[in-house]
Amino acid sequence: MHWTTLTGLLALGAPATALIRFQCSQLVVERLDPLVTPGEVPSPHVHQIVGGNSFNATMDPSKDMPGESTCTTCQFSEDFSNYWTAVLYFKARNGTYKRVPQHSNAGFEGATGGGMTVYYMQDPLYDTKQASKVTAFKPGFRMFVGDVNARTKQEAARFRQLTYTCMDNAGSRENETVAFPARVCPYGIMTSVRFPTCWDGVNLDSPNHMAHMSYPESGTFESGGPCPASHPVRTSQVMYEVIWDTRQFNDPADWPADGSQPFVWSFGDPSGYANHGDYVFGWKDNALQNILDTKCYATSCGGKQQSIADMNKCAGLKKTVDEDIGERLQQLPGGHMPEPERR
Repeated sequence: MHWTTLTGLLALGAPATALIRFQCSQLVVERLDPLVTPGEVPSPHVHQIVGGNSFNATMDPSKDMPGESTCTTCQFSEDFSNYWTAVLYFKARNGTYKRVPQHSNAGFEGATGGGMTVYYMQDPLYDTKQASKVTAFKPGFRMFVGDVNARTKQEAARFRQLTYTCMDNAGSRENETVAFPARVCPYGIMTSVRFPTCWDGVNLDSPNHMAHMSYPESGTFESGGPCPASHPVRTSQVMYEVIWDTRQFNDPADWPADGSQPFVWSFGDPSGYANHGDYVFGWKDNALQNILDTKCYATSCGGKQQSIADMNKCAGLKKTVDEDIGERLQQLPGGHMPEPERR
């Protein structure tokens, strides 16, 4: 898939100053993955999805996603994109599994299923100027970040932008790790998923859903590193924050007898190194670019927005896969078993 007209893409307009931050309620939780395993019902492991209600097992890239969707669980009502991650489970001492619920970020209370907070950043989150020039993604664009097979710190190092925060309270944001926290987290565990920011300017996707995107040639996104010549188009950084509500699992008596951490991803990773995320672009018309070209912050960015109550009306998409994915399971959905961390 290609976007063939690059004219004017590299000659962007005046510097923009937008940092977009908004909440999306949970659309559905089930074993579907139209990016990595399109058409496979069920997909190998459980995901939690937010965004437009045209989400389905195939997500044909030739179709008009905004036109296919009739509503979205996201705060910006013209954002019919789909954002998804794997699901976290707690493995009890008796060997059973229970899905860990989510809760929303502070200020977004009431979002169905907790959902996730989504960012589009032109510069690092702490840079209030947000002065870099970026271009919005194009219809049909999609990408993936992470490695579901990573089980060592070295394997995870390629994706250092995928992290965990052990939250002592709702404002905890420090001491990120690339592995699951090893201690009880009083408020919950937050996963942060940060996508690459350099696009090749041609391909809307690639066989591994990553090759058409790149990290900076030198330095990092945070240091303002330049994009490589192979991927010259600078995009905003898409970032997800998901808060897993681990409070009901904080009793050490329920943890493994050896004191090791008890959480495992839905595909069998107990190390945390295989954190990953999927993204399928679906903003209507030029809505995203218009916002990125506006001086604004968070939800003051204009555009068409809806209340959390209206977001929630779009939640609860009818499931394609009928199975128990949540309560005291003898094994993870799909038959996955935890794979120990490799040394």
